[in-house]
Amino acid sequence: MLEATDYTVIPPFKNEPYIDPRDPETRIKMKKAIEALRSESKEYNLLIGGKYYSTERKILSRNPADPSEIVGEVSMADKSKVDIALKAAYEAFEDWRFRPAHDRVKPFLKAAQIMRERRFELDATMILEVGKSWIEADADLAEAIDFLEFYSREALRYDGPQPVVQVAGEYNKLKYIPIGVGAVIPPWNFPGAIMAGMTTAAAVSGNCVLLKPASDSPVIAAKFVDILKEAGLPDGVVNLIPGSGSEIGDYIVENPLIRFISFTGSKEVGLRINELAARHQTGQKWIKRVVLEMGGKDCVVIDETADIEAASAGAVMSAFGFQGQKCSAGSRIIVVEDVYDEIVEKIRRKTEALTVGDTTDPDNFMGPVVNEGAMNSILKYIDKGRTEGRLIIGGNRLKTDGYFLEPTVFADVSPQATIAQEEIFGPVTAIIKARDFDHAIDIANGTEYGLTGALYSRIRERIERAEDIFHAGNLYFNRKCTGALVGVQPFGGFNMSGTDSKAGGRDYLLLFLQGKSISEKIVL
Repeated sequence: MLEATDYTVIPPFKNEPYIDPRDPETRIKMKKAIEALRSESKEYNLLIGGKYYSTERKILSRNPADPSEIVGEVSMADKSKVDIALKAAYEAFEDWRFRPAHDRVKPFLKAAQIMRERRFELDATMILEVGKSWIEADADLAEAIDFLEFYSREALRYDGPQPVVQVAGEYNKLKYIPIGVGAVIPPWNFPGAIMAGMTTAAAVSGNCVLLKPASDSPVIAAKFVDILKEAGLPDGVVNLIPGSGSEIGDYIVENPLIRFISFTGSKEVGLRINELAARHQTGQKWIKRVVLEMGGKDCVVIDETADIEAASAGAVMSAFGFQGQKCSAGSRIIVVEDVYDEIVEKIRRKTEALTVGDTTDPDNFMGPVVNEGAMNSILKYIDKGRTEGRLIIGGNRLKTDGYFLEPTVFADVSPQATIAQEEIFGPVTAIIKARDFDHAIDIANGTEYGLTGALYSRIRERIERAEDIFHAGNLYFNRKCTGALVGVQPFGGFNMSGTDSKAGGRDYLLLFLQGKSISEKIVL
C-alpha cells in the first residue's frame, strides 16, 4: 500500500476493471461468496463514535428474488441515536477538520484496497440485497472503489496551493476548509457506489458524516463503515444511523446542527429536503448546503442515419440494465419515422432474448425489482401504458415469489403520455415516433427532467448541434445513456434531476468545502 503523503507517491487515477462473469474461476469465487454470505451472522448494528449500538427494532433486509430470505437484520436508529451521532461527529470534527489532506486520505485509500480484497463478498451482498446481476454488482463495487481513489486525489489537490493574483506589498492565498457536520442520504439502487461516493467526498474533505442508508440496502452500508473502521478512519468521522425516513429523516434535515445534506433519490423526497433545509432553525448559524441528485426521464434518440443494430442494442441495454432501476435508464426511445418500424422490431427481438430470474445465476440478465411496493407501482404504470401505447412485449409479473417483472416495451406512445413523462423506475420503456431530427430533440427535451440522453447518428453536424440543444447533464453519442465512469463522465443533471453536482468530477469536492481568502501585508 502506497503511503498518501503527496502527489508523487500516488499513481495517477485509473478506473477499476470489472470481473468477467463468464470466467470459470470467477464463477467459483462468486458462488462461494454467496454461500458464505448466506451462512454468516445476519445482525448488523449502528456505528456511532466508533461504538456499536444494538437496538430492539430492526430493518429486515430481504432478498427481492426470494422475500422469505433475510439478508440481514440491521439495528434502527431513533432520534436519541441521531443526537448521540451528532455529538460524536462534532467531537471528531474538532480534530478531523485540522488534519492535512495527506493524513485524511490514508484510510480511504486503504479502504479501497480492502474492498478489492473483499470484492466477491461485497458483490454477493449486492446480488442478494437488491437483486443486481453479477456484472451490475461488480460495476457498482468498481465505481465505489473509483470514488475512494478519485476523491482522495482531489482532496490532495484542493489542499494544495490555489492560484490567486499577487499584488505588490501583500502575500495572498486561498485555502479550502471543510464546512462541518452533515447528513448523507444515499439510494438503494447503487448501494455501494453512490453510498460510498457521497460519504467519502464529504469525509475526505474534512467534514464528519451521519450516514443514513436506504432501508432496502443497509447491509452493504454496514459492511462499508466496518471497512472504514478497519482502515483506520478515526471514530466519529462517519457514523452509521439506518432508520425510518418518516421517523428520523425530517429530524436530521431540520436539525440546526446539520450543516449540509447530500441526497440521492426521488424528486419528491429531494424537493422536500430542499424545502425543509431552507427553513432557518433556532440556533442555526448557517445557510444549509443541499446537494441533490434526483430522477430522470432519459432517452435514446435514433435518427435515420444511425447504425440500426448498435442503436437498438444500446437502447435495450439503457432501458433494462438492472431492471431499469437507474435514474439514468433509457425509459424513452425516440426514433425518426424513416427507421421507426425497423427499430421497433429490432427492440422487440432483443428484448425477447433477455433472460429474467434469480441473479445468483450469472446467466440471468435481469433480476427482481427491489420490493413489493416498487413492483406494484411499476405494474400500475404498465396498466396505464396499455391505454397509452401498443404493447409489443412483456407487461406481466413472473409467477414466482420474487418481485420479477418482464421487460416491457410500448410503441406508438405520445410524447405527452404518462409513461413518457413520469419516472417509472422499472423495466418499462416507451418508443416514440419523431418526424425528423429536430422533432426528436424537441421530444427529448420535453420533460421536467434533464439527466442523461443519447443520440445515435452518423451526421457530424447533428452531433455538434445536439451538444448545444440536447438539454441533459450527461449526453452520449452512439452509445447507451447509462454507465458513467468516475473521472471520465462527471455525473449530474439539470431541471428536476437535481443540482447538477457532477459526482466523480473535479468540481464535486467543492460542494463540501468553503474558500477562505487570506491576505498578509508585507511589513519590512
